[in-house]
Amino acid sequence: MDWMPTKKLLVILSVVVLSLNARAQMHTPYIDDKIVHFGFSLGVNMMSFFVQDSQNVIDGELYHARVSSLMPGFSVGFITDLRMTRHLNLRFCPGLHFGQKTVSYKNESGNPIRGSIDSHREKAEVLSLPISVPFYIKWSAEREMNYRPYLIFGGGFHYDFGGQKERVLYQQKWDYFIDFGFGCDFYTGWFKFCPELKYQIGFANMLTPVDERVNLPKQDEFYTLALRRLTNQMLTLTFNFE
Repeated sequence: MDWMPTKKLLVILSVVVLSLNARAQMHTPYIDDKIVHFGFSLGVNMMSFFVQDSQNVIDGELYHARVSSLMPGFSVGFITDLRMTRHLNLRFCPGLHFGQKTVSYKNESGNPIRGSIDSHREKAEVLSLPISVPFYIKWSAEREMNYRPYLIFGGGFHYDFGGQKERVLYQQKWDYFIDFGFGCDFYTGWFKFCPELKYQIGFANMLTPVDERVNLPKQDEFYTLALRRLTNQMLTLTFNFE
């Protein structure tokens, strides 16, 4: 009997088994035991306002407003993580966000707004560049080989550098918010790669009243007078490297 084919088959099987074992190995098994670790994040965001109309009649017109033309923005941040228990971590994640919000106006009469081509619509663009300072509680499930899903909740405040006083709609600088979302840690041989999706809700009224707008032209006052309240909202997809 020729044993050569059998030996070759055993060699091939051995290589396959060793390869599967290597792939099934747990990467960086002790990385979550660190008391403190650091990282950074890169991502995209979608900024918006929750809009409340004032219901005031302005020069014989009643206006309604909504957010339209959502534009993707860019987010970057740093991560400091403190291990509290096996499943809980406290995180400090300051970040910088770039984005834009567009408020679209419509009147009930159908008359043109400032000669708009769209007969009874006009838009106000608000550029936003907030620096956020949040703290989070991260709850992680049990690790399964090289992945570990988690939930995250927290809040903080931000200061927006993006306001431009010459624009028809000017937002306030300070806001405070809550964040909640979920993600998953993927363990590589060198670091954790963590896709994370969060939704942010702001609480401060970001609308700057007309009487605080020194050089606002009279014909542009309706952009503000038509509104009672603007509060921030933001959806963020980040990719964390820790």
